[in-house]
Amino acid sequence: MDIKVLGIDLGKTVCSLAGLDEAGAVVFRKRLQRHRLLDFLDTLPPCVVAMEACGGAHHIGRFCLQKGHDPRLMSPLYVRPYVKVHKNDDRDAEAIAEAATRPTMSFVAIKSEEQLDLQALHRARERLVSDRTRLINQGRGFLMERGIRVGTGRHVFQKELARLAAEGTADLSPRMLLLVTDMASELGVINDRVAAIDAEIKALARTDADMQRLMEIPGIGPTIATALVAAVGTGSSFGKGRDLAAWLGLVPRQITTGGKAKLIGISKHGNRYLRKLFIHGARTVLHLVRDRTSPITAWADGLKERAHVNVAAVAMANKMARIAWAVLTKGERYRPNAMSGL
Repeated sequence: MDIKVLGIDLGKTVCSLAGLDEAGAVVFRKRLQRHRLLDFLDTLPPCVVAMEACGGAHHIGRFCLQKGHDPRLMSPLYVRPYVKVHKNDDRDAEAIAEAATRPTMSFVAIKSEEQLDLQALHRARERLVSDRTRLINQGRGFLMERGIRVGTGRHVFQKELARLAAEGTADLSPRMLLLVTDMASELGVINDRVAAIDAEIKALARTDADMQRLMEIPGIGPTIATALVAAVGTGSSFGKGRDLAAWLGLVPRQITTGGKAKLIGISKHGNRYLRKLFIHGARTVLHLVRDRTSPITAWADGLKERAHVNVAAVAMANKMARIAWAVLTKGERYRPNAMSGL
């Protein structure tokens, strides 16, 4: 049995394996308990080990590198076309192995433990921010039912909630007043936890050279810089800046038929969290940067005159992503005057 490519369909408890020989024929099938997979890979002669980029795949990929294997991680979206007829775990493993042999396949770079730690920090922060948003929306609904309208904005709501908890009002029953007090306390705890994570992110960004160079780009701060490095590392898996922008879903979606190309809204593929951060960063360049004489802000101002503000924000985010790719891959600092010809 000469396995050249091993496809692994990772499951929570059971993994399905399919091995291909040099001609691409299936010569091996097996099902293993998840906890026995590393022992099997340890005894397997060096080969290509293909997996979908899902939970635990990066850990297994790092183990494969240590044992001399060639791990290849792929997006499940790219594996789906290779599944034959009815879907099951064994055919999924075979499809993964076959997809890994395609010369045009795009592979996911294996993340280091430091990248995964940083990514986990961002995911914990995003969960807390989502919890805070849900809490505020629920509190607004409760107060609206009692005829109390609070102005827009998180900070406005927090101040009003703290005032109601401290002073009370005749519009709220004792039960509702107790609930509002509890909400104010919970909101304060969430704010403290988010602030602690933000402080940690800023401290990490100050100690990393790549992140420091990224933060020189207008619109990119510690949050975007750390999230980008956690997701793409040095950016070497992307051939050009447009590839990174496309991976972030910041390029138009195409509907081409009969030789006629039609571009519609952005694809919104890839990392939703990073795309959101880049668009927020782009809005700061469009509206909040005071120096409007630099080439990039002049370009943004011209774009705002020609297009809707949301279209301009996405275009600015696209350009920021391309500049970030160049800064990461070339190891150079941001050069503002490089855009003077635009």
